[in-house]
Amino acid sequence: MPENENHSQLANDNVEKIESFEDPRLDLSENLLRGIYSYGFEKPSPIQQQAIYPLILDNNRDVIGQAQSGTGKTGTFVISILKLINFDDIYPQAVIIVPTRELAIQIQNVIIGIGEYCKVKVCCCIGGQNVQADIELLQKGVHVVVGTPGRIYHMIKDTYFKLNRIKLLIIDEVDQMLDRGFKDQLYEIFQLGFPLNVKIGLFSATLKEDTLSITKKFMKNPVIIEVKKEEVNLEGIKQYYINVGKDEHKFSTLIDLYKCISLNLVIIYCNNKQKLMKLADELISIKKEIDISFGVIHGDMDQDERNKIMNQFKSGNYRILLSTDLLARGIDIQQLSLVINYDIPINRENYMHRIGRTGRYGRKGVALNFITDRDGFAVKDIEEFYHIHIQELPDQIEQIFM
Repeated sequence: MPENENHSQLANDNVEKIESFEDPRLDLSENLLRGIYSYGFEKPSPIQQQAIYPLILDNNRDVIGQAQSGTGKTGTFVISILKLINFDDIYPQAVIIVPTRELAIQIQNVIIGIGEYCKVKVCCCIGGQNVQADIELLQKGVHVVVGTPGRIYHMIKDTYFKLNRIKLLIIDEVDQMLDRGFKDQLYEIFQLGFPLNVKIGLFSATLKEDTLSITKKFMKNPVIIEVKKEEVNLEGIKQYYINVGKDEHKFSTLIDLYKCISLNLVIIYCNNKQKLMKLADELISIKKEIDISFGVIHGDMDQDERNKIMNQFKSGNYRILLSTDLLARGIDIQQLSLVINYDIPINRENYMHRIGRTGRYGRKGVALNFITDRDGFAVKDIEEFYHIHIQELPDQIEQIFM
């Protein structure tokens, strides 16, 4: 893909919108529509309304989508991929590159879920899992390859799958990818020989200078789709705070809350591993008094251990999951009804990623923030940034979880 010397000035575009997945312009197959509806989508979200049409139908322009987590962004490019690929042709026809293993696995699950009736075949290529298993799966034949930059580069460079039939290349969470130092590796992947007519879809929560430098080098006259912060669908998420005064009061507040309400699955976020493990130790110390089933997950754990904890949580063996921001993105648990910010996130953008784990795609959910006397400015900053109002938790809290 040569550098585009005639790259247009990036600006918001007026794009063709869709109001329904059954819009005749999209011509989605019956099997794909069945998958979309059975997965839980009823009507397109703002990013889906604006981005699916150009991804599928505008052959002359690539797509840049700026949207926060929890907006249906993954569904946008998954639906587009499932429309464009030929299921009778069992060769890789779409590549999705993401910054983390967890996000790759999540996207694989979304592809399988929406593509259930299309019989889609997917290979998830990530570090920390058996390389030979990936190679064998690719050799058997798949339609979509999703993975992290290092493993994707390895698979392409060593010709374990070819690029000549790739129709769509998706790069998701570009801002996070660049923050993790993957810029040079992305450039190397771009140079591996994608077809000249490959459609590129780039999705990011922010459009920083590093992100724009990628678009200038490798994207053709991209259409820009921006879902503004105030357009992010928060209607299904009730947001509250409890002022605990001091950090040392958080644990007793959590236990009081646990005694008051019956919860299904809950994620509790801490800002770092040290605070996470302190909370875990405190929960263990009261296990004789209150039997709380919980798991702990953080970035220093190996992939097999993370997967085991996540599977235990999803199956309901753990009702509570303690996590750092490792899981602020890239997880979709249907039954998740509550996210607790035990610590207010240091990065305000992580607030949306965290609470977006609940209330996904219009489902109901609750976000509860434990704040200290020092957190007032941070909460106000989050409210102004997202144009939201975080209410104080009322006394009759049972009604919130009905």
